[in-house]
Amino acid sequence: SSGINAEYGGAYHSISKISYLGYNVVGLDWTVDPNIARDFVHISVQGNLDPCALYAPKEELIAKTTEMVRQFGVRNYIANLGHGIYPDMDPEHVRVFVDTVHSVSEELMKKGDPYSQLYT
Repeated sequence: SSGINAEYGGAYHSISKISYLGYNVVGLDWTVDPNIARDFVHISVQGNLDPCALYAPKEELIAKTTEMVRQFGVRNYIANLGHGIYPDMDPEHVRVFVDTVHSVSEELMKKGDPYSQLYT
């Protein structure tokens, strides 16, 4: 494989083909449904929280981040924003995002991630 990533977003018509192009990871923007991605992309995925979620109250940010990680699972997944971070972002909200990703990922690993047997 090529050892490089492909950025992907908003082109659902080609999602079933993207994992066969020779990339190791595909980066997903926030418009891609995690369930569709897991059904059709058979390589590692990165993404895909809407960066605007970092402007939300902390409780809402935690809920959105938790849902994202639970939908993707921890196997072959890199939690990230679905696009870049804005310059005026409150660093505390970035910390909440990162801490939530870590805690939910640890919880899933202890329970046995539902995607642990996929994409090996």
